Amino acid sequence: MVRIAQQAQAEMGLKSVILRVTEGGREVVTAALGESMTGVPAEPAMHFRNGNIAISYLGTALLRLVDQGRVGLDDPVARWLPGLEDGERITLRMLGASTTGLVDYVPLPEFQQAVSANPFRQWTAEELVALATGKERWYEPGTNWSYSHANFVLLGKALERITGTRLDVLLQREVMRPLGLRETRNSFTPDIPRPVLHAFASDRGIYEESTFWNPSWTTAPGAVQTTDICDLARSAAGVGSGELLSPAGYRDLLNPGTVGLGRPTDTCPATVCLAQTEATHYGMGLLVLGEWIAQHPLFFGYSASQAYLPSRRLAIAVSTTDGPTAQAGHSAHVIAQRIATALVPDHPIPDFG
Repeated sequence: MVRIAQQAQAEMGLKSVILRVTEGGREVVTAALGESMTGVPAEPAMHFRNGNIAISYLGTALLRLVDQGRVGLDDPVARWLPGLEDGERITLRMLGASTTGLVDYVPLPEFQQAVSANPFRQWTAEELVALATGKERWYEPGTNWSYSHANFVLLGKALERITGTRLDVLLQREVMRPLGLRETRNSFTPDIPRPVLHAFASDRGIYEESTFWNPSWTTAPGAVQTTDICDLARSAAGVGSGELLSPAGYRDLLNPGTVGLGRPTDTCPATVCLAQTEATHYGMGLLVLGEWIAQHPLFFGYSASQAYLPSRRLAIAVSTTDGPTAQAGHSAHVIAQRIATALVPDHPIPDFG
């Protein structure tokens, strides 16, 4: 597995690769390759941004509230988000499963230009939601599927209002603490706890340090997190096994009604609405890739992947940073796929997006 990572690092031009594999909760391998910065070796204890990994925690937290009888997945969100257009038709399920039809603000030219002009800008939830709701919806709520960051910004706000608890505190109570994720935490600033895995990106046409570019736009305030590789592997197993959920909650985690959705329309192109099948689809804040439950963030020179195979209790966690010749893409996910092929060749991790 280390050799797979070494080959991938050279092939993809990566500055660092950190990986951990566990089976049944027992360590198979933990390793760090390359450098955090010039002359500073990467180490397994280094912290990095986990991006949309936190969205899987939002989905799990929502389902725990359902298990506790505090809300229903099909409750309209108007009660908690009274200013949201069509809030009477949009449900908590639709936010968590990304089936509201809300446009994703991230690919919008105006957003891309703003981030490029000032990557240190602190974005508010209100600004992000306004970008999405200022555009015509891709489709009627619940009729299709498309990934939109706006859904999860809104879900975070709804969870806060349902519980009367700040989102970072809620996720700590409902997910991180029960799973023992001691190195996973939110920050309301671009700070990263030491030791830091530094990142570099070519997003603005030059290769430059991007470690402390502001990630406030990536998901809901309170869920903008950092982690380390040991927590990422534990997260893969804890979330992927439904450890914190009832059997019914786990079924909804894996399929909240998105199988077969993702059909391109005139307003929702194929690059946004990806056809989904029984085997490969979006769950409640996570990806179902064949037999694997996964998530793989990519932004600001960081890439990560968590993947879990329930039948083998096999967890794969990978974090990468880009070197000056790296090509854009989910390098950590590609490495996770290669590790899975080596370990369980009859259970490959499919592509998604």
